Amino acid sequence: MGLKNISPILFLFLMIGTIPLCGQKAKRLHEIHIRDPYILPDQQSGYYYMYKSASVASADKLLGGVEAYKSRDLINWEGPVQVFTVPEDNWITGAVWAPEVHAYNGKYYLFATLNSDIEWKKEQKGWPEYLFRGTQVFVSEGPEGPFLPFGKVPHTPMDRMALDGTLWVEDGRPYMIYCHEWVQVIDGTMVLVELAPDLSKTAGEHLTLFNASAAAWSTGSPHESNSVKSYVTDGCFLYRTMTGKLLMIWSSFMNGEYAIGIAESVTGKVSGPWRQQEKPLFTQNGGHGMIFRTFDGRLCIAFHRPNSPGGEERAKFFELRDTGETLELIRELTK
Repeated sequence: MGLKNISPILFLFLMIGTIPLCGQKAKRLHEIHIRDPYILPDQQSGYYYMYKSASVASADKLLGGVEAYKSRDLINWEGPVQVFTVPEDNWITGAVWAPEVHAYNGKYYLFATLNSDIEWKKEQKGWPEYLFRGTQVFVSEGPEGPFLPFGKVPHTPMDRMALDGTLWVEDGRPYMIYCHEWVQVIDGTMVLVELAPDLSKTAGEHLTLFNASAAAWSTGSPHESNSVKSYVTDGCFLYRTMTGKLLMIWSSFMNGEYAIGIAESVTGKVSGPWRQQEKPLFTQNGGHGMIFRTFDGRLCIAFHRPNSPGGEERAKFFELRDTGETLELIRELTK
């Protein structure tokens, strides 16, 4: 989508949003409230970027958005700067969840879960509001935006309550893996779909990889309103080990606590089939993880903890050990 398709006022706002505010003092991680942290080690600039949801007030409503902090050392963080605001003519303009920015083929792509106030008929009495949400992809020339849309609707299907889309490239072909919400299907799923080469749209069938209940550690959540137990799929991220094994970290609930587990592809291909590793990676009320390497080569995971109570969430970085068969936490990297 070219700049000619963006209103002049919105474009000016987006450009201003990428300019750092004067006099901002660097922050430490414990000073930044964040859920679902995503770290982009940008080789070109030498900065680590950390993206988080940040809505913006327009003339008559609140628009979803994303802001970024940046750091040279993962300890001191500059910012934030607003790098994305949902266009007012987008089909969904509500809050952004779980923003991810991927460097791919010379450009930067924002995968963002967008929320709406459109309520569908509830499948289960007493369950949370059944609001439409989906993952949409946006593109930019740089890690600080502005990120522009390919169209006005999500990449995920319009009849699915979907979230947490992430990018995986295999044999030169890009794919999105996303979560089909438990609110709609009770037992949440991970779903795979191929993307067009420029990530502008989907280019294949949607394949269910596994259900949340497939993992023994994912014990589900009971509901007082009925006897149905729900199973959450959240925060998928893929990683190939030093022996070539394809792993997926993902989050759900274990005995009422948010946790991170590991699935592995039996064939080494993203299409699976997938099986669940018995031992979860992290079980102490934290999750929605992603994996990155530091500029000096250390393998790390970022996630938020605690998951509750709301307002207390902070980014946590741990160094990881790649055993070839699985991943293990070594130590917390920064505080």
